[in-house]
Order: sequence, then C-alpha cells, then structure tokens
Amino acid sequence: MGLIIAAGNTKPAFPYDYYYGVKIKTTVAATTLERVGRPELHVSLPIQSKMRRCVLRDNGTVAYYLHATDSTKRDNGAAANLTGADGQVMVEIPRHYRKFEFDGTDLVALISEYPLPGFHEVPKMYRSAYEATVDRTVTATPKLASVVNATAAFRGGNNNTAWDGTYRSLLGLPATQISLTNFRNYARNRGEAGLNGKGWNCDLYAAQLTTYWLFVIEYANLNCQAAFNPQPDANGYKQGGLGAGVTTLNSTKWNTFNGYYPFVPCGYTNSLGNATGVVEFTMPTEYDATPLVVQVPSYRGLENPFGHIWSWTDGCKCEIQSDADGGLSKFYVCNDPAQFQDSSYNGYDYRGDLPRKEGYVKAILAGEFGENMPREVGGGSTTYFSDYFYTNIPASGVAMRGVLFGGSAHYGASAGLANAATSFAATSTRANIGSRLCFIPAA
Repeated sequence: MGLIIAAGNTKPAFPYDYYYGVKIKTTVAATTLERVGRPELHVSLPIQSKMRRCVLRDNGTVAYYLHATDSTKRDNGAAANLTGADGQVMVEIPRHYRKFEFDGTDLVALISEYPLPGFHEVPKMYRSAYEATVDRTVTATPKLASVVNATAAFRGGNNNTAWDGTYRSLLGLPATQISLTNFRNYARNRGEAGLNGKGWNCDLYAAQLTTYWLFVIEYANLNCQAAFNPQPDANGYKQGGLGAGVTTLNSTKWNTFNGYYPFVPCGYTNSLGNATGVVEFTMPTEYDATPLVVQVPSYRGLENPFGHIWSWTDGCKCEIQSDADGGLSKFYVCNDPAQFQDSSYNGYDYRGDLPRKEGYVKAILAGEFGENMPREVGGGSTTYFSDYFYTNIPASGVAMRGVLFGGSAHYGASAGLANAATSFAATSTRANIGSRLCFIPAA
C-alpha cells in the first residue's frame, strides 16, 4: 500500500490507514491491551515482518540474509557460515516511526512505516541474533561477536580454559564477567563504520526499547512471559507471549553447577529462522539428576531477548542520589554513540525520575519517546507491566549507574523485556551479566 498524499499537502490524507498500536489503560491491572489503528496492520505487521537475520560485515554492509526458516542457510538455500568468517549474525530492524500520547490516563503507543505527523523516526539498526561472545583471536584487540563458534578463540563466560572438555565447558557460549566499559570497547574494535564513526556497540538502550515496543504492539500484551501460542486468534492477531524463557533455574543448583555462568549455546534457536518461537533445552544431569527443561525463546530472530543472563545496555545511565544528597534517581539517555562514556552526563538527555525502591513495575516513564524504565513500582508478575525493577540507594553521595536489562536464569517471573537493574557501576562484572552486539548505520 503506497502512502497517499492529498493534493497540495505534505501530510497523508488518512493517517489512520498507516499506523497501528496499542492503548495501555494505566489504571487497569490487566496486561492484555486494546489494539488501535488499522486492524489489517495488526495482522500483516508490516514493520515486525521485516525483521530478519543476516550476516553483517564489519564495514556495515550485509553479506547475505539468512533463510526465513533455517538460519544455518542463506536465503538462497546455500549453507551459511555463522562462525564470524563472513561477518556477524544480526537481526535487521527496519527504519520506522513511533508516537506516544496520553488520552486521559491511557497511554497510546503507535508505529508506522511512514513519517506521519507527530511521529519520531526510529532509525534502522542491527541487534545481534545471539547473546554476544568475544573474538579473542588477536589478544590486543578483542572484538565483541555474534557467532556460532565453539573454538577456543570465541570461548564464552570468563574464558576459563580449565573447563574445556567438561560439562562446564564455556566453548560456544556467550561471554560474561565483562564490564559495560569493556563491552563497549570490544564492540568498537570492529572498526569505525556506521553512525558518527561509532556504529558498532554493545547492546543499546535504543535497540532494547525498540524490541520492547515491537513486541508489545505485536502481541498487545505487557507480559512477555505469557504462555507462547503459535496460533493467531480468530481475528488473525498474535496472542500470548514468549513463555517463561530461560528463567526457571534454582539459584543454588545453578551456582553449584557452574557458578552462574551461561549454559545455552549461541545459535540454539537457529532452527526457527526469523520466526518467533521456543526451543526446548534440557539442563545437564550435573545440574540436577531430575532433568530440567527450559524453553529458549526467540523473538523474530532475537534469541534470548530476556532471561538466561543479564544484558549490559549502553546509551543510558542513572544518577542515583543518596537521601541526603538530593533524594532522586534520575534517568538519562544518549542516542549519539560518539558521546557514550562513563564519567559524566554530558551529551545525555534527562528523561525522568525512577523509583527509589525496587518492585514490580506499575507505571513507566513513557514521555515523548516511550521510555520503558519505571516511574512507579507496586505492580505484580502478571499485572500492569509485569516485570521487576531492581535498585539500591547509596548511603551517601551520588552514584553513577549503568542499566542491565532482561533478568537472569534464576529470576523467574521477575525477568522480562522490561526487567531492569540500576544497581551497578559501568565497571562492574558478574558471571551472569553479558551483553549483545549492535550496529547503527550512518544516518
């Protein structure tokens, strides 16, 4: 459907025909939402349906797209090389346009393929199909990577060689025990292609936020852990969610098993291609003699978009003041990767105040750009925004904190696409904290 422009005008004659979205009744606890906009677009999902896995070269060009139903193949059916030799395995998210507005107490979130009045642009971007690992082929310049590669140069976790050949082997797994600062540096080691010469980044708040709203609008549900249902409803609309994901491990057993390091191999959902779905993963008997089966989700090619391990996310930060030094928790965003840093708020825009205590999210900041960080807690695991917010307040002074998203494998219902933690500085490392790889093309 082409965009119709009225004679002598630069605006669409019927904007309603070109957007779709959801209405969030902020005073209602239910996570299921009312669809608004053109009904047919909720069936065809023109923006979400353009998301697809590809292999991206370091210069920012696509080497080839992957097969729609089998990511081990190219889109022409030939075998794909997912080891990093041809490039990084990414999900292309198309340029589109987004608008947020309040109708009384209702928050309305809209998206369109076209630059409709009042909509802001969401630039084309690439987010890694897999949780990121690190290419250590050249020791001096480790590179963040999104690959299926079980060789020693791409060992995940904390790069522990002693576990090779054991049930704890980290070969082929995502990398963790790395700070946000280093994740950023490792991504930048891919070169100077893309936006402002800094197109390669670790996981980005802009990419996380875009994924969040694309899911919410597609499924008309704020609870991404709702049971997965591959069948549309009677109207042809998506229903349900992505399931529990990799969030149901017992903390003590996971710690005993491998010290909270990752365990799901990168590329485990390749059989789904670009489709949304879940693939069963059975924990080794060393975790528990009674096998535990977890469901590894993929949302339109994005494997484990929540759960399994936390994701360090760049392009946002928090100023957490002690009670005696202001008593505020301020959230900042930066969309220019050339200005990302961990020492000040220069180049970052203040977007709102976060809650001072943790809890399930009841209301989000929203605003002009739809920030999905919390404004208020007091919800539940299956009510309001259904995901948990973690924070802590310094006893004195002011702390600069990064933001983790997604939750971890033992977080259960707390995890999710909007599960966030503002408890750690950018220098912090943990066994269960990784990231993703992102690329922003030049404007």
